[in-house]
Amino acid sequence: MADLASVLFGRCLAFVEGRGITYWADPQMRRPGETNTEHGGRGFYFKDPAGHAIEIITRPYL
Repeated sequence: MADLASVLFGRCLAFVEGRGITYWADPQMRRPGETNTEHGGRGFYFKDPAGHAIEIITRPYL
């Protein structure tokens, strides 16, 4: 069974993809359409309607 962070991550990613929102694996936005596995978790970035970068991660940095 998947842990809650993985389930919620999948739901967030499906929401973003389902709306055709561009997302990136890195904060520099050089890896479009990918997710990352940094810090032992998963993550991605996208921009909100105002152009602010939003980060979705399953594990904290520290």
